[in-house]
Amino acid sequence: MNDAGHNSSAQLKSIVERIERLDTDIKELRDDQKDIYAEAKGNGYDVKVLRKVVAIRKQDPQARAEQETILETYMHQLGMLG
Repeated sequence: MNDAGHNSSAQLKSIVERIERLDTDIKELRDDQKDIYAEAKGNGYDVKVLRKVVAIRKQDPQARAEQETILETYMHQLGMLG
């Protein structure tokens, strides 16, 4: 391959190694997260609901309110609410 217009192979190697390091870090963080959910389950918490709570907390409050309103409307139309 012609290196014209490309950065050095040392720079490329550095980039690849940094990506690999991040992949390792991400895997470790996911393992830590799995351990926390296992701990929560061991303490009697519903992990499925905890995951939903975490997802909800990530949402913009206004967007969440709009989704909740739509959900309530659909549930009402389906006779799922009193």
